[in-house]
Amino acid sequence: MKAGNFPVAYPTAGFAALLFVLATMWYAASSQNSAVIYLLLFVLAAVFLVSIPHTLINLAGVTLRVESAKPTFAGDEVCLPVEIMNSSRATRYGIELVLADADKTRQRVDCIPRESAARLTLRFAAHHRGEHKIEKLDLTSCYPLGFVRASQRFVSNQTYLVYPKPGGNSQLPENRARFADNWVQQGIGHGDDFAGVRAYVPGESQRHIDWKAVARGQPLMTKEFAAETKGAAYLDFFELQIVDVEERLSQLTLWVIEAERARQPYGLRLPGIEISPALGQMHFHYCLRVLSLFRPTGYEHE
Repeated sequence: MKAGNFPVAYPTAGFAALLFVLATMWYAASSQNSAVIYLLLFVLAAVFLVSIPHTLINLAGVTLRVESAKPTFAGDEVCLPVEIMNSSRATRYGIELVLADADKTRQRVDCIPRESAARLTLRFAAHHRGEHKIEKLDLTSCYPLGFVRASQRFVSNQTYLVYPKPGGNSQLPENRARFADNWVQQGIGHGDDFAGVRAYVPGESQRHIDWKAVARGQPLMTKEFAAETKGAAYLDFFELQIVDVEERLSQLTLWVIEAERARQPYGLRLPGIEISPALGQMHFHYCLRVLSLFRPTGYEHE
């Protein structure tokens, strides 16, 4: 990740308090003609001046690596993993990571040893659906005294995806006529042909977990079986009796979630886009991505 500029320093609220103390000491020293107070005044001012380059040096050799954030739904939290790397030969202290584009969300790292890294997660609200870009991240530090804060800006091209907020009626539509009657569904059944395994979803029955694979040290997997159904749920943007486009997308999002949870094959139709019925995580996230990136301008009812 490239640095946008060199570190800069600016005063903090503690600097105002320091100025007040220095002014008070100067007044007392001049009114009483006290050499001791003058000495304390000059020592304190010298310590402050020396702390400025130390604050700037505390960010030297510190860089960022922004990892990809998992998609989330509007109204939920975005979790952005970030690695702060210290390539210098000195330990860095009291470093804060600030995301200016998300209400100045910040996380603090107290200590990063030399030639090592610290991982943290920035959490902020996902307000709107769509693909969003993370453009600017700031590293700041007011170590060691807190009178000035050093800041360095980093530029990122990382993006994250926000799905529409689910809402509406959870009951799946029954308009299945557009799809073939003999659709082979990958689901969980009893006495059907074994079709493979997939990742375990919390809340599912543990009777179908592949316990032999677990005993071999593998992650939880659920056995799947092939079963015949009479069709697939057809999720159609144009058949919704809802005026607001965002509410339509929320309803379709909820249906996609419910269909995947019920292991019911589902297809999706939007203006200019028609997705054939299927199941699985790839199909699930592809449908949600299409809903997330949908642009309502210019569509006409078909």
